[in-house]
Amino acid sequence: MTLVDAAVYIEGRRVFGGTVAQTLADARSRGGMAWIGLYRPDHEEMSELAGLLDLHALAVEDALKGHQRAKLERYGDMTFLVLQPARYLDETETVEFGEVHVFVGPDYVITIRHAENPDLGAVRQRLESRPDVLAHGPFAVVWAVCDDIVDQYEPVVAGVENDIDEIEDELFSGDPAVSKRIFGLQREVIDLQHATTPLVDMFDRLQQIVKESSHAEEVPAIRDVDDHARRIVDKVDAFRPTLDSALTVHSTMVDQENNEAMRRMAEFGLEQNEQVKKVTAWAAILFAPTLVGTIYGMNFDHMPELHWTLGYPMAVGLMAATSLTLYVIFKRKGWL
Repeated sequence: MTLVDAAVYIEGRRVFGGTVAQTLADARSRGGMAWIGLYRPDHEEMSELAGLLDLHALAVEDALKGHQRAKLERYGDMTFLVLQPARYLDETETVEFGEVHVFVGPDYVITIRHAENPDLGAVRQRLESRPDVLAHGPFAVVWAVCDDIVDQYEPVVAGVENDIDEIEDELFSGDPAVSKRIFGLQREVIDLQHATTPLVDMFDRLQQIVKESSHAEEVPAIRDVDDHARRIVDKVDAFRPTLDSALTVHSTMVDQENNEAMRRMAEFGLEQNEQVKKVTAWAAILFAPTLVGTIYGMNFDHMPELHWTLGYPMAVGLMAATSLTLYVIFKRKGWL
C-alpha cells in the first residue's frame, strides 16, 4: 500500500484520518480540505483516485510514469505540478534528484513522491503546528511544499559551487581526471537547470491562479518562494559558463603538454640522428684500413706484392689516404 497519510483539515486543524475514499468523503461532507500523501502509487490506486476526484487522464498518466520535467498544468479547476527536489551527497560529491507530483483542487491536495527526498511528512508536521497557515486551504500546502523544495536547492548550489572551486585548483595540478570531473559537473548543472529554470514561469502562473481563487487574500504569499527560486536559477545559470571556461582551459593545457611532448620527441630524434651519423662516419673511416689490413693479414704464400719491398708502406699509405679521404667527405657533409 502506497498511502503515506490521509487527513481532513478544518480551519487548519486535523480532524479526521482514514483511507483515501473515507478522507475525501469526510472532507466533502464537512466542508474541509483533504490532504492525501502517496508514495509511488500503482495503476490501480491512481485509477481509484482519479475516479473519486475526476482527475485528468494526462495528469494521471504523468504521475504514473514519473521522470517528468518540472512543470505546471491547469485542467479546469485542478492544478497539476511536477517538482524536482534535489539534495547534495557529501560522501560522493554528487547531486541526487527526486520527483514530486501535486494535484490541487478546490478542497483537496494530493502529494505523490517518487523518491525518498523530500520528507513531506516533516512538511505536514510543520504545517499542522501552524493551523493559521494551513487554514488558508490547498494552496497553503502547495506553498509549503514548494518552499521546502526550493530551500533544499541552497545546499545543493553551495555543494556544486564548492566542487567548481576545487576544479579550478585541480586544473593547474596536472590531474588527468579533472576533465572527467568537469563533464560530470556539467551533467549535474544541466539537470539542475532542468529542475530549477521552469520554476520561474511556474510560480508566476501559480500566483495568478492564487489571485483568481476565492480566498486569494488569505493564501500565503508565493512571491517570496518565487524570489528565492529566481536567485537559485541565476546561480545555477552562472555555473555553465564557468565550467565551459574550465573545460576550455583544460583542453588548452592538454594541447600545450602534447605539443611540448612532440617538441621534445622531435629534439630527441634529431639528436639521435646526429649521433647515428657520427657513428656511421667513424665506422666507415675505420672500415677502409681494417679491410686492407684484413686482406694482407690472411698469410697466404702466393699473394700479389707479398714480397715487394714497398708493399708495407704502400698498404699503410693506402689505409691512411682512404681514411683521410672519408674523413674529409663526412666533415663536409656535417656528419662529423
